[in-house]
Amino acid sequence: MLESFEIAVTDTILEDLALRLRATRLPLDADDDWNAGMSPAYLRELITYWRDQFDWRSQEALLNRFQHYRSAIDGTRIHFIHERGQGPSPLPLILTHGYPDSFFRFYKLIGLLTDPAAHGGDPIDAFDVVVPSLPGYGFSEPREGHGGLFGFGDLWQKLMTEELGYSRFGAHGGDWGSTITEHLARSHASSVVGIHLTDLPFWHIFQKPSDLTQDEQKFLERNERWQKEDGAYAMIQGTRPRTAAVGLTDSPAGLAAWIVEKFREWSDCGDDIESSYSTDELLTNVMLYWATGTIGSSFQPYHDVMNAGAVRWFKEKAKDWLGSSTTPAGFALFPKDISSPPREWAERFFNVQRWTEMPRGGHFAALEEPKRLAEDIREFFQPLR
Repeated sequence: MLESFEIAVTDTILEDLALRLRATRLPLDADDDWNAGMSPAYLRELITYWRDQFDWRSQEALLNRFQHYRSAIDGTRIHFIHERGQGPSPLPLILTHGYPDSFFRFYKLIGLLTDPAAHGGDPIDAFDVVVPSLPGYGFSEPREGHGGLFGFGDLWQKLMTEELGYSRFGAHGGDWGSTITEHLARSHASSVVGIHLTDLPFWHIFQKPSDLTQDEQKFLERNERWQKEDGAYAMIQGTRPRTAAVGLTDSPAGLAAWIVEKFREWSDCGDDIESSYSTDELLTNVMLYWATGTIGSSFQPYHDVMNAGAVRWFKEKAKDWLGSSTTPAGFALFPKDISSPPREWAERFFNVQRWTEMPRGGHFAALEEPKRLAEDIREFFQPLR
């Protein structure tokens, strides 16, 4: 049953957090650059701000301006935002986040999509926007059965059609959100009018056809280097998620270091992370993991992929024949994202109808470049309405 939901972190959680921040013990590290991970100097500044200045209640009020709901979808209680569009015929659109962000990824994007006229656009481009928290993230329960990650797209289909009553809708996502959005298009093409992605689901790099172009070969080589140099976090989260979760669930400083380092590494911010995000934005995202204790369950998609056996991959390959190669797809590629595939690589797996290479921005484009992203989403879906 659909229930209104309000974010209300208890005083007990906030008081415990304050005690832990005051008692933070950091490594003895005199090197203050980012070469080996989180900058010790920046982490000290971040913890001091979190302890002395950050106002969670103000951020909570900001988030509660949206219409939040929770509902048991196919046995799993899911949290989501549902904002109605301001226009003559809004198109339903589900936005799916990834890791290590949250539904907060889209807080700047929602208004741009629901009320384009208020931001210099045309009301005919309005969307009804649905922003769920992934299972095991934030205020959504984990969902280990039903295929885990491989069934999240089916869950979103039930949310949109059975719970919210939309027979046709669009979908957008990034990071794990791109994988789940692809699964939606693949398995539910009759409902999904089009998909818009900010990256190409990474698991396709394991498919290496014999007729690679030179650009595709270079792309795969770059990805291989990235996995060796920067992908250790994914291996840890996929193979030893319970071990990693202990320290990150117990230490707010450890959690902030683990998450914020990725925001700096994967964004178009140069040496200044706060040129892309405010300190409040960084900490609000961290708080959604801390207050809910969900960093461990957020690792589930990595574990699902790492431990998927031959039968699972055979089933996924069989599903490819159903529809993701026919559903219209648009891509908005931001230069500082984790990877930059050539268009011909995307065309092997998707019916690419729009391909936009943005002038700046990174992995968390909805936070970093919301206006550019909103414009691209609007333009992609215009002929599909």
